Amino acid sequence: QVQLAESGGGTVQAGGSLRLSCAASGRTSSSRAMGWFRQAPGKEREFVAGISWNGANAYYSDSVKGRFTISRDNPNNRMYLQMSSLRPEDTANYYCAGDRYLFRSDRLADASDYIYWGQGTQVIVSS
Repeated sequence: QVQLAESGGGTVQAGGSLRLSCAASGRTSSSRAMGWFRQAPGKEREFVAGISWNGANAYYSDSVKGRFTISRDNPNNRMYLQMSSLRPEDTANYYCAGDRYLFRSDRLADASDYIYWGQGTQVIVSS
């Protein structure tokens, strides 16, 4: 069992930066790929970024590539999402997620592969 808790959301002006954190607990959390997803009001949840279990591989949606950076600190059971050059369209609830499988390094964009989810943290980008 893996528990996830996000923090770091808030309100920022367009062009600004935020860093989201995800604290993970559970014996196998550091052996699982993890991801960030977001859901804006009235829209479906979408993939933002994913990182392999060992941090060697990272993947991004086209909408955030070059602006967001995903990373993880396995010894401290944390994952991060550094968000820069934020835009109003980045406004959403952001969720961290843990993979159902162990030791995966690719194809991390499918939400159905994640079975552990945090409660979400809200990000609002004002224009």
